[in-house]
Amino acid sequence: MKNWAGNLEYSAASIARPESVEELSELIGSSTRVKALGSRHCFNDVADTEGVQVVLDRLPGGVEVDSERRVAKVSGGITYGDLGLALESQGWALHNMASLPHISVAGAVQTGTHGSGISSPALASAVKAVEFVRASGEVDRLEEGDGDEFLGSVVGLGALGIVTALELAVEPTYKVRQQVYEDLPWETVLADYDAVAGDGYSVSLFTDYAGDTVPQVWRKARLDAEPGPAPSSFHGAKPATRPRHPLPEMDAVNCTQQLDVPGPWLDRLPHFRHEFTPSAGDELQTEYLLPRSHAASAFEAVRALAGKLAPLLFVSEVRTIAADEYWLSPAYRQDSVALHFTWRLMQAEVEAFLPELEAALAPFGARPHWGKVFSVPTAELAKLYPRFADFRELVAKRDPEGKFRNRYLDRILA
Repeated sequence: MKNWAGNLEYSAASIARPESVEELSELIGSSTRVKALGSRHCFNDVADTEGVQVVLDRLPGGVEVDSERRVAKVSGGITYGDLGLALESQGWALHNMASLPHISVAGAVQTGTHGSGISSPALASAVKAVEFVRASGEVDRLEEGDGDEFLGSVVGLGALGIVTALELAVEPTYKVRQQVYEDLPWETVLADYDAVAGDGYSVSLFTDYAGDTVPQVWRKARLDAEPGPAPSSFHGAKPATRPRHPLPEMDAVNCTQQLDVPGPWLDRLPHFRHEFTPSAGDELQTEYLLPRSHAASAFEAVRALAGKLAPLLFVSEVRTIAADEYWLSPAYRQDSVALHFTWRLMQAEVEAFLPELEAALAPFGARPHWGKVFSVPTAELAKLYPRFADFRELVAKRDPEGKFRNRYLDRILA
């Protein structure tokens, strides 16, 4: 069994698909090493194990909305696409979604995945409660009011237990319109990135860092905040006259509706439609989050490497994320800009280049996305997270025998 990109073959001795939480508890209690596997959209071995690989797609539990508390209880194995459909059918919505709706809720939350929006925090910010099966097989629940342990567990890299369910904050459904703009001058971005990133509910830049312009800007606006049509220009960029894919040579058929046509939140906030597989997966991904105040300097540092990026890069996406309080969130206590790189499937060449890219971004305190390819050493990672030592202690407390450990966690927590 391989991950979505095909660059990793899982090393599990066996695969289990429990059909109840009780069955999962018995399995964990009797296992030496065990790990949950979500949608397999991670590009490294964060979810790998040499023991039992647990897939949660057979666990019962739909989407239960408590309208008074404005929370929805969901199974950890559900994807955002399926969750979105269930919520929309009941008149509810999430505050944001990632580029792909195909990823699992538990996996996205545990690795700090996010969408875009200068005032929108990462997907984990919606979590109001989380239910685990611990290493002993005990079922446990943490709620927002539980303080430090909750904040240390929501983005937990699968180190503290297997997530079986979450309660997520929801709001009444809303509509979004999406417009792509072309050829945004880099001069404008560097002069006032906050003005560009803040001009819309969600704004993404797609670039290769070469030339004088950013080829594409994807701007999403909520109709309850902006009922009128999209502006006729965007900081000097002109509106696209046809649907666009982030990769210019690709057909936009799998992308969400553009050209300023209003539609439900779940069909506009992601870049790709949930009913289609967006690509064959023949790519690698890397992402770094750093304080938004350093955005212009970080852009200049990466633009200086444009010639070296060219043979390796499909495209880079630039997004924004509001700060949160989760210990291992890459947006922990900093309003962030995220530089996402979609690489060609050239593992050796990409891995050889990453130290140079990371060195260029190191002065800005860049934190790598936990589920993507990176080479930042453990000692440097610990410096980037003020509560890293506390997280180590929490892992030792909750999993003293290392039942949920794997090669990835052994490296990270060394």
